[in-house]
Amino acid sequence: MAGPSGQLGRLSMDWDQLDLNPKVVAAVKKANIQSMKEILNLSGPDLQRLTKLSSRDVQYLCKTVAVAIKNDPIVTALQIYNGQCPFPTQNQRLSMSCPILDVLLGGGIPLMGITEIVGESSAGKTQICLQLCLSVQFPCSYGGRESGAVYICTEDTFPNKRLQQLIAYQPTLRADVPVDVVNKIKFGNSIFIEHVADVVADAVSDSHLCHSQLGLCDRRVLPALGLTWSNQLLMRLMVSRTQICLEDKHSDGKVCASNIGTVLRRMEIIFAPHLPQSFSNYIIKKEGVKGIKGTEV
Repeated sequence: MAGPSGQLGRLSMDWDQLDLNPKVVAAVKKANIQSMKEILNLSGPDLQRLTKLSSRDVQYLCKTVAVAIKNDPIVTALQIYNGQCPFPTQNQRLSMSCPILDVLLGGGIPLMGITEIVGESSAGKTQICLQLCLSVQFPCSYGGRESGAVYICTEDTFPNKRLQQLIAYQPTLRADVPVDVVNKIKFGNSIFIEHVADVVADAVSDSHLCHSQLGLCDRRVLPALGLTWSNQLLMRLMVSRTQICLEDKHSDGKVCASNIGTVLRRMEIIFAPHLPQSFSNYIIKKEGVKGIKGTEV
């Protein structure tokens, strides 16, 4: 974790305040490097190319910058667990645009680390990703990041028709956001779509666990990339189709007829350092992905 965002991301930097050789300071200024963030984002060879400094001078420059931003307090696991982490990005979440799923995920998708959503075909992975591409564009006060998204598509065609439908129904899905705020967002202008060939043929694989004495066999769906990939993740979510929704009751006991006959899906937290294993059912409607209240476990 780097230093405080205010210091690290400073647009302009008074390099003379750092304990650096004047020759190094002059080279950094000549290269038009204006912040410590730029120094840490560049590789050693890139810094040498830009500043024309020796390898030794570049190493000293990086070390000096690292020391300058290493004034953060130590953070304990208990502080993180209690939500007392002083680093703001560690506590920030991206809303799923559904309050029920946000509750399941402790507020939404964490901004730190990698979150994997895995599941069989037609489990709802694409729908969730499209919804997140729109959610990230909302103001921070409504669970967004006022930013854009990169969607790497490994299928033949990007589901643009469905995306346009979701955009049209954003005022309905996000009833918590004033209509004028929603209408100001140019959703289609902030999603960069890149097509690449399939990197992984199957996202999941079947595993059959059999009990030799009882003659029982339990079929389980597992992520295909195994332990090596899972060690790179912060959180893994499994989505699946479960059954047809025969009855959907609100907290007041009334049945929602519009959901009857809809395919019921489940989002399950397989692992996350900050959340227990749990799940919630959800459905996919024309306006987007919506959790079903009362199914969180």
